[in-house]
Amino acid sequence: MATEKVRVKKEALLDWYRQMVLIREFENRCDELYKEKKITGVYLHLYSGHEATGVGAVAALRDSDHVITAYRDHGIALARGIDPKPLMAEMMGKRTGVSGGKGGSMHLASREHNFWGGYAIVGGHLPLAAGIALESRYNDKEDVVLCFLGEGASNNGYFHESVNLSAVWDLPVVWLVENNLYGMGTPVEVSTGQPEVHKRAIAYGIEDGGRIDGQNVVEVYEAVSDAIEYARKNGPVLMEALTFRYKGHGVSDRAYSERAEELEAWHGRDPILVARELLISRFKDVESELEKIDEAVKREVDEAVEYAENSPMPTYEDLISNVYVEDDNG
Repeated sequence: MATEKVRVKKEALLDWYRQMVLIREFENRCDELYKEKKITGVYLHLYSGHEATGVGAVAALRDSDHVITAYRDHGIALARGIDPKPLMAEMMGKRTGVSGGKGGSMHLASREHNFWGGYAIVGGHLPLAAGIALESRYNDKEDVVLCFLGEGASNNGYFHESVNLSAVWDLPVVWLVENNLYGMGTPVEVSTGQPEVHKRAIAYGIEDGGRIDGQNVVEVYEAVSDAIEYARKNGPVLMEALTFRYKGHGVSDRAYSERAEELEAWHGRDPILVARELLISRFKDVESELEKIDEAVKREVDEAVEYAENSPMPTYEDLISNVYVEDDNG
């Protein structure tokens, strides 16, 4: 499946850096707003630490391709190009939100961007990924589905059923496991007989995309690009990115206080830091450009928060809309 690597241009690296900084800043503000009770709900799942995996993987797609994920979805939505303003409005349950204020943190979606969520049920989106890929294959399209999932979901029955059917029908789907080493608070080696999840590909007779460094946006982009093009022509790929989340399973989870040394070690390989160091090593006088990006992103997130806070709440009419499909007679 490997192809000759193309040196990534400066413009692309800067854009990926911008996206990762945007995701981090967006998530940090969401954390603050949740504590201020401006974002509500039982859980808020942040993408901090995963940025290189989401940005690098989504960058490998065409606009016509599809993306679907679970509940840690804010970062992937931003990487897919969804405007931070309606995203933040959705976080606050406002009418101007990307899902009309009905979905909140765990149910972001955008038909315009072929971004289909955002699903709160563990593994519940995997059969949907297979279904979207089946439509593409059935209608002789070249569109691929990129399906993100956590390593914990790989022990779920939905995973086995969906991956098996993708093998039987040669579906154009890339199953990308974001292995952050913990399913909620349970270490992967405690819950999973084969903790290198990508190796399960052999059991289904599909392409093994291997294990990649989920902290390196360039490595993710190159590996997922190979997987996407393979899936477009041949069928499913199962691959795995090693990464780490900087917060708990949800923001109310304090389990990481017991893993301070491990967290510090992963901070040393922060995806934004890795990208920044790569840019500085390749291009002269790039620091000023990076500082401008950092400042612009903070303003962008400030504007998104202001937009969300000033947006109206949904009405009763919004609540009952889109429940039934109306016929020609109304």
